This record gives sequence, C-alpha cells and structure tokens, in this order.
Amino acid sequence: MTMSRFVRRSALSAIMAAAVIALAAGCGTSNNRHQTTSRVASDQMTTSPAAQGQSACADLNGTVGRDQNCHVHSATSAYTIDMSFPLDYPDMRAVTDFLKHDRDEFLDWVAKFGPTDRRGRTYLFDVSAETYRSGSRDSGTQSLVLAIDDDTGFAHEGHPNTTFRAFNFDLGKRAPITFGTLFKPGSKPLEVLDPIVKRELDAPNAELDEKKYQNFALTDDAVIFFFGQDQVVQDNSGSKQVTVPRTELASLLA
Repeated sequence: MTMSRFVRRSALSAIMAAAVIALAAGCGTSNNRHQTTSRVASDQMTTSPAAQGQSACADLNGTVGRDQNCHVHSATSAYTIDMSFPLDYPDMRAVTDFLKHDRDEFLDWVAKFGPTDRRGRTYLFDVSAETYRSGSRDSGTQSLVLAIDDDTGFAHEGHPNTTFRAFNFDLGKRAPITFGTLFKPGSKPLEVLDPIVKRELDAPNAELDEKKYQNFALTDDAVIFFFGQDQVVQDNSGSKQVTVPRTELASLLA
C-alpha cells in the first residue's frame, strides 16, 4: 500500500468515527430533552390548578364536594363557621391566606368577648363566593368575589355585617389585577366613577376614595364594584353593588 493510499484510508476512517460519535451524542441529547420535558410535565401536573385547589382546601380543614367547591364547616356552642368557594381560581394561595386570617380574627373576637356577651345564640361566620369572567379562558380575566357575613361586634347583634373581598387575575399575563393596575397610569378613574356610584346608590354626599373601590369583578360588558354594609351608605339595608358599563370606562382601562 502506498503512503498516499494509507493517508486517504486513515482520513476516511477518522471521518466515519467522528460521524458515529456525533450521532451518539445527538441521540444522548434527544434523550436528555425527552427526560427534561417529562420532568417539566410532571412538575406542571403536580402544581395544576386542581391540585393547588385541593391543597388549599385541605389547609382550611375543608372537603372538596362534587361541585368542585371547597366546603368548610365548624360548629361549637359559641360559633358556627361555614365557607364555600370554587377551587379553580388561578391564585388559590391568596384566597386561602385571606380566609385563614379573617377566620382567625373572628375566632379571636369570639374567644375574647363571647363568654361575657351571653346573647343566647352562637356567632356566625359565613362565606359564599361568585366567579366572573371576561374574554377567553387563556387570555381573559377571572374574578372571584367572596361575600362574608359576620355578626361579631356589638353593633351587629340583630344582623350580620356583610363585607366583600374580591380577587382578580389576568390569565394572559398570569398576574393579579388591582384597582391600581386596572386603569392606565396617570388616569383619574374616580372622576368618572364617583358620579356614577353616587347616582346609583342615591348617595350624593357619599365620601368615596380608592380604598372603597378595591372590591370589583370584571365581565365582558362591565366592571362591578362591591361595597360592604355601611361602607358608602350608612343604613342597615345591607351591602351594595354598582355595575359600571365598560363603555363608560373604555378610555381609562389599561
């Protein structure tokens, strides 16, 4: 064999060996990608909204019903607690953190003042919920509004005090929506909202500020604002809500 033929054959062997090594490396990379994808899918499954909701319900010592709502019931000779809310809100941790805190405040009040009250009936803490949506399920919004009836406090002996706590979520941005982020920066939404709310509630002298607009829900057609008992109108007729058409707020909404 001549030297030139030997060189050509050696070069050909080296090329073939390199190709085999590259092919093997490519196969290894493909397997790694598949394994990584599998792990990601597994992680996503363990943190799915359903799993998060069930975990959140368990944290409140509740049970998940056939309606896929969390139901919490607790009763003693001093109080009765009933809570019911859906588990498909995207940020269930925020919801359960609020409910835990509010329930703890209720129990603290009962423990402190209940024994000396002697009113002859148990205290009530009742939570119900309503879901609202706008846009598509992937890029729209989802709202969860909790209505809380609580008859602790000496001013509410004859009737529970109804308050609200609303949660709003941008499904496209995967972020909460607050009153501050609902409107464009620099806009003045109160200049539009205040006259509408005063007119709808027949309360021309009502004192309104941003704090009183914190609880709202979004639909395709409107922004619904919820006001607790005595929050805007000082009477015993219960809580209030005002539906403001989106067309009235179109130039202000972010």
